[in-house]
Amino acid sequence: MLNKTLVPQSVAREIQTMIQKGVLKPGDKVPSQREFAQKFGISRASLREALLTLETLGLIKTEAGRGSFISSPSSGMNGNSGHMAPWRYSDSYSVFDVFQTRILLEGEIARLSAGRLTQLQLEKMETATRTMEECWSSQDLLANVEADLEFHAIIVSACSNAMLKALYQTVRDQVTETQRQPIPITDPKRMSESIAEHRRIIAALSANDAGAARQEMENHIRNTARCAGLLP
Repeated sequence: MLNKTLVPQSVAREIQTMIQKGVLKPGDKVPSQREFAQKFGISRASLREALLTLETLGLIKTEAGRGSFISSPSSGMNGNSGHMAPWRYSDSYSVFDVFQTRILLEGEIARLSAGRLTQLQLEKMETATRTMEECWSSQDLLANVEADLEFHAIIVSACSNAMLKALYQTVRDQVTETQRQPIPITDPKRMSESIAEHRRIIAALSANDAGAARQEMENHIRNTARCAGLLP
């Protein structure tokens, strides 16, 4: 039985596995939402969320008037020919606005978290970073992003300012999307750089260096934005 709070993520993982195993091949049309929803025993709303996640990661491509198709490897995350999916929050905030807000918000959160993280939390951040690295190598894009989200969430949980933590939660969906959005055009070199940036953030937090933690976090987010073709 799928956990109701994690239904879209669980279904996205099942579909990703079907792609990896060749059950769904490049160029295949994704079954109708009704058919797929019945197959997984879920609502269409949960299925749509799962498909949007996979589209953002570059595993599915939607063509107007034709439907959704499994992306070909040549337009996957390891090539330069990939294309980012349409920004799903364009009716409220631009992706540029969200990256700019992340720099301000997460930079300050990292500064205020320095000296407050336990050794166990720091170890979990290193584990999440290692998981990101391993999952990128194995093409498990969902787990790669989930580990990235966990890394950032641990830092937020240690922030001393309750209002900043609450503000982060209100924009978490948009923040999450900026962590998925650049994946289809991210090459292995950029992912290696991102992993190294995570480890520099961990080092600054381990040293209780608030200024360095803020600077490393801001640099990390700016570099991720540059990967998406933005200069916030």
